[in-house]
Amino acid sequence: MDAELFPRGRTEVAPGAVHVPDWLDPARQRELLAACRQWARPPAGLRTVRTPGGGTMTARQVCLGRHWYPYGYAPTAVDGDGAPVKPFPAWLGELGRKAVADALGPQAATGAAYDIALINFYGADARMGMHRDSDERSDAPVVSLSLGDTCVFRFGNTRTRARPWTDIELRSGDLFVFGGPSRLAYHGVPRVHGGTAPGELGLSGRLNITLRVSGL
Repeated sequence: MDAELFPRGRTEVAPGAVHVPDWLDPARQRELLAACRQWARPPAGLRTVRTPGGGTMTARQVCLGRHWYPYGYAPTAVDGDGAPVKPFPAWLGELGRKAVADALGPQAATGAAYDIALINFYGADARMGMHRDSDERSDAPVVSLSLGDTCVFRFGNTRTRARPWTDIELRSGDLFVFGGPSRLAYHGVPRVHGGTAPGELGLSGRLNITLRVSGL
């Protein structure tokens, strides 16, 4: 009840890890959703990610700039249709730098040339296990933008997938940035609350747009 009565405020979850609620206004959310729908189309479109052990991720993914696969980057969709990856737009890089500046301060955004986006689509039953974003050769902060259904985002520590961790509710329009001492923290999505997306958005499920600097 308190979450509905009082505005959600900016929260530093850990050193260098900041949650900014409602960072994207409804109009910007619609613009991003429209772009994601175009990026998800073939070639090099939305795909199911297969792990080296033979399993599959329940969240489906499309990449921009470079194609991520477990556990590296390639210029083509090597575990999909083999097509060249879609380009990373300059405006998305600008959005990433603005996100870092707003969350961590202008100094943290200096020199951050964002050039990769991993866009994950979660249905109501999708999950993401605890993992680290460690395939990049840059320590620039990771930017995470949420659209659609609310999820539980679990942000852990840099040493182990186990506790301690903090569970944060990420809603449509929320921003989460992690860099500095938290850049290699384990994190995951243990739950998606289906049917919670804003009705005017026209999205069933959750989209997570993660922006990174490859350093490649």
